[in-house]
Amino acid sequence: MKMKGLFLGVILIGAMTAFFPVLALAIDCNAPPACTNCIPNPLKYASFECLIEAVINVIFLLSLGIAPLMVLIGAFYLMTAGGNPAKVKTAQSIFIWTAVGLLIILMAKGVSSIIQAFITGQP
Repeated sequence: MKMKGLFLGVILIGAMTAFFPVLALAIDCNAPPACTNCIPNPLKYASFECLIEAVINVIFLLSLGIAPLMVLIGAFYLMTAGGNPAKVKTAQSIFIWTAVGLLIILMAKGVSSIIQAFITGQP
């Protein structure tokens, strides 16, 4: 039951990462604000959708930095196992879940880019 919940959580995070950038397709994040006598925005983003897109990009870049670290941690477990099957299994688990997480992140970013290019008509 616990593994099913973990798998569902990973799928949910991947789906959210894939489809939130779709909300920002019609908004130019670099455009100046429309009003002249309004309260200045403390953020550098014009809308909530632009903020979400920026957060997703940060998560994407962080995951690309964390994945090699997890591979190194798994390699450390494997090298220091000393014939202990539990440590070898832990290292294999780290490798598998790192690959699954990286695949989900890459697919989510790719799907959102494909949808954005299809809707806006840009290659």
